[in-house]
Amino acid sequence: MKITIITATYNSARTLEVCMDSVLQQTFKEIEYIIIDGGSTDGTLDVISSKAKNNLNIVYSSEPDKGIYDALNKGIAKATGDVIGFVHSDDFLADHQVILKIAEAFETDDVDGVYGNLHYVQFDDTEKIVRNWISQPFLPKLLTRGWMPAHPTLFLKSEVYRNYGQFNLEYRIAADYDFVLRVFQQAHHKFTYLPLTITKMRVGGASNRSLKNLVQKTREDYKALITNKIGFPIKVVLHKNLSKLPQWFTK
Repeated sequence: MKITIITATYNSARTLEVCMDSVLQQTFKEIEYIIIDGGSTDGTLDVISSKAKNNLNIVYSSEPDKGIYDALNKGIAKATGDVIGFVHSDDFLADHQVILKIAEAFETDDVDGVYGNLHYVQFDDTEKIVRNWISQPFLPKLLTRGWMPAHPTLFLKSEVYRNYGQFNLEYRIAADYDFVLRVFQQAHHKFTYLPLTITKMRVGGASNRSLKNLVQKTREDYKALITNKIGFPIKVVLHKNLSKLPQWFTK
């Protein structure tokens, strides 16, 4: 099994080395690492090229794009792995064994997707957990309660992207939620939940950077629910937002 990991970057020199090292230091070695840069001007390309000199499994490009989802779509188009996952440039994998455990889950359970838990951490002190997203095994009814897996922890077989398309660029913040709804409501798919922290995310992402962005995300979540015909959209959005509150208190 080969796993493709995709990182989208734009002026990420401050955090990218930690991100890349968390991928390159995995004990599981059948990794194709694709980095899609949006035309950085801050030294990001220097970080990428210096790492790529010593690792033939790194594939990268740099050109203007339409945002993170466009960059991820470009990475998906380049991917040759059996499984695809993402590690965003401000994030990093929780330890050196997580990709091995993900690969084992795919092979042992014969599933279409694997996901786990997510730690939000302080930007400059990544040992300090700000928010703890503990997931759970998937049941279809959870979609009507606003549930979704923590997207940075979600690894899917590449054929899922071939069958259901990529991220819809009509969504600026919630394209991942739209995609999850599109895929997880397909009854024939099987998913495994790993009860361990897969990814650590620095706080300050696009969906939670400001009140304006939170409002925008709520609007896009509502649109995604209508598009994918999930339950009663207003009720689901309310459940979705309220369900996040305990994550701030379970550290």
